Amino acid sequence: MGQLRERMIGDMVLRDFRPKTQEAYLHAVESLVEHCGGRPPGRLTPEDIRGYFLHLVKERKLSASTVRQQVCGVRFFFETTLGRQWEVFDLITPNQGRRLPVVLSREEVTRLLNAVHNARNRMALLFAYCCGLRLMEVLTLRVPQIDRERHQVRVLGKGRKERNVPMSTRLLERFDEYCRVKQVTDYVFASPLPLYSARPVNPKWLQTGVKLAAREAGITKNVCVHTFRHCFATHLLECGVDLRIIQEMLGHTSPQTTAIYTHLTDKSVNRLMQAMEEISSAL
Repeated sequence: MGQLRERMIGDMVLRDFRPKTQEAYLHAVESLVEHCGGRPPGRLTPEDIRGYFLHLVKERKLSASTVRQQVCGVRFFFETTLGRQWEVFDLITPNQGRRLPVVLSREEVTRLLNAVHNARNRMALLFAYCCGLRLMEVLTLRVPQIDRERHQVRVLGKGRKERNVPMSTRLLERFDEYCRVKQVTDYVFASPLPLYSARPVNPKWLQTGVKLAAREAGITKNVCVHTFRHCFATHLLECGVDLRIIQEMLGHTSPQTTAIYTHLTDKSVNRLMQAMEEISSAL
């Protein structure tokens, strides 16, 4: 892409896109160019765009979320970097559907955490569950973000939006113990590799650790690090915490995003079953 690539990177930097977003957008445009035989992207037409996304959907059968990410990257390049407003992008609207998140019971969460033998991984999962943090919110935690006096953690979330999340006394005790043993000075979950010790640990290590622990704990549900965030929200609802408060703690912009957890609580299901038994008892 040459100069156009550098211009696109500059456009993304000006909009304060995160490195991973920049990488994904560049990859989307590079994949388009490769599909079109290496022609310069500035010479591609709306028909080329249409054919490429038909290829992704019909032949490669990519998921809706993957296609949507590709659309965002290609659209940004043509509309922002090249200044071309093409209607073809409005036609590409893959339906992502709606999937209910996997949620563990409190007993299953305890069982899974007990099966995590690596101290770093266990502490990271405790933050994910006890504070409802996303994977990268956990891994990029730094010591100054922990306010021991106020029992809070300052979280830098999506879109660089900050929020304060309360920490339980038990979590703070476990954190202090972890810091003493690991001699933590900056990143709470720094990479154990000497060459990368000034960076957060690789996310794949934690995700792999969760899968192995789930297998050892006899949990057959498809769990990942994000599952602990879902459990956090669901279990708080079961304890009677207001949905609005949970929304703020999770960093959700829309209450509709948080409302999905109201369908997942054991208490909701129990009340529903009682009502169903009642209305059907006289039949």
